[in-house]
Amino acid sequence: MKIVEVLNQDKVTLSFEVFPPKKMDDYTKVEEAAHQIASLHPDFMSITYGAGGGTSQYTVDLARDLYQRTGTEVIAHLTCVTSTREHVSHMIQSFKQAGIENIMALRGDIPKDGKVAHDYSYAYQLIREIKEHGDFCIGGACYPEGHVECEHKKDDILHLKQKVEAGCDFLTTQMFFDNNVLYNFLYRIREAGIQVPILAGIMPITNKKQLSRSVQMSGTQVPERFKAIVDHFGDDPQAMKQAGIIYASEQIIDLIANGIKHIHVYSMNKPDVAAAIQNNLSGILK
Repeated sequence: MKIVEVLNQDKVTLSFEVFPPKKMDDYTKVEEAAHQIASLHPDFMSITYGAGGGTSQYTVDLARDLYQRTGTEVIAHLTCVTSTREHVSHMIQSFKQAGIENIMALRGDIPKDGKVAHDYSYAYQLIREIKEHGDFCIGGACYPEGHVECEHKKDDILHLKQKVEAGCDFLTTQMFFDNNVLYNFLYRIREAGIQVPILAGIMPITNKKQLSRSVQMSGTQVPERFKAIVDHFGDDPQAMKQAGIIYASEQIIDLIANGIKHIHVYSMNKPDVAAAIQNNLSGILK
């Protein structure tokens, strides 16, 4: 089933994201974690794509395995900044052969060494190419606080509109820790005419180092309330894990109460975190 069909149903959806291993030796461990998350029966699962496409085959394998062995709907990521057109075409064919109907089309991060393929500069170019290769449901990324490489939020929304006009069926937000940021963002993009479904991306922060890495990579602002939680509980692993799960759960509850229907959890291959959040929402997701 195409993910957009799930999103267009009149219900709240909960999805989880997993990432493939960097090396084959870790594949079984990652596969087991993904299966445990799939056993929670999310509306779908998202499988990421390694930096530079280094784990691209693992993305295909994990997505196919989840779909065929657990019956879980999946969306496989595909990035283009380091990819040639030949590689993208090969990946699209691999997805087709695996029975995958959903692709998350992303530009991807510029590698630390600065080496890019030059065939693609923006995600909308990849979206157009995927559309030309088959009848896929295509997801894209959006940035409630603005993309770190885009100086003006107005320009960022214009770029987002390009993605939608190129054929993007829905958008998933980058992580955010202040729901008001999302509410303001949704107002601005709806005013700009962007009407596709939006998934709110929630990152449960379960250890102190995870927060600093996440903020460094994304530029996401951290509310004082959450800073206080990390400062107080950050040196106690168990307490920080519990506090992070509760904070993420409260974010989701507030989002649902304010009409946000689609929640995407960056579960970081942690079945226990995914299960704890789902349990906290058990009475809400009926």
